[in-house]
Amino acid sequence: MLITDSQVHLWSFRGDGNPWHRMVEQYTAAELIAEMDAAGIDRAVVVPPMWMGNDNSQACAAASDYPDRIAVLGRLDLFDPSGAEKLQDWKAQPGMLGLRFTLGKPEEQEALKSGALEWLWSAAEAADLPVMFMLAGSAAETAKVATAHPNLRLTVDHLDLPGRTTDEEAFANLPVLLNLAQYDNVSVKACTLGAYSSQDYPWPNTSDPLKRVVDAFGPARVFWGSDLTRLPCTYRKCVTHFTEELDWLSGDDLELVMGRGLSDWIDWPNQARKK
Repeated sequence: MLITDSQVHLWSFRGDGNPWHRMVEQYTAAELIAEMDAAGIDRAVVVPPMWMGNDNSQACAAASDYPDRIAVLGRLDLFDPSGAEKLQDWKAQPGMLGLRFTLGKPEEQEALKSGALEWLWSAAEAADLPVMFMLAGSAAETAKVATAHPNLRLTVDHLDLPGRTTDEEAFANLPVLLNLAQYDNVSVKACTLGAYSSQDYPWPNTSDPLKRVVDAFGPARVFWGSDLTRLPCTYRKCVTHFTEELDWLSGDDLELVMGRGLSDWIDWPNQARKK
């Protein structure tokens, strides 16, 4: 089974970056590859963290150094509509397959809800670029974008679970996310589920909500991921949570969730598992 992680970060400086992530000054591609090898993970999608701004250079360099192991979904300035021109040749960058944004700041939420990002959705659709985003509780806004741009591939990060919440509070708005399953151009990323539970591994109270998501979207539109540098457990346990602890997920469905579905969604050709 080819295992592809749908979300990891690299950074070359820490600054005042997100305190949820490892408090190290930098995290490199070589370190990531070593952890992937130890955990039995074949490939990973690098998404630059918010504190790196719109600098995709480290991620692209990593994809250039490890072309069979790393792909990139990059960032650009959300408030500069001239960026639409850049998307025409976006995939010319090493390893670049699409776009990924965090839409948590008040001004970003306002842009999302006001329609000010219409230029982005239109340009990404025209360039056939998949877009992933962390919505900060605004999953309902995705329906508007999905309807207006039926050929735009959209992925909602972290099941749109609100940060710093656990258990029933974390999953309280799950029906809003499940409603998006009706749109064939919307998928979801199931990352870091252990962070949303107060229970110990394998976080049994996350199993039923996750099953509801897989049942609604289908395994081809639910992507396993780690968000490695903010995991509450080892990288390997993040894998075995899905591959060994979910008695309702197996066979072809498991292969789709663990990487094949993501690979198809972002047009990253599948390859034989490394030996």
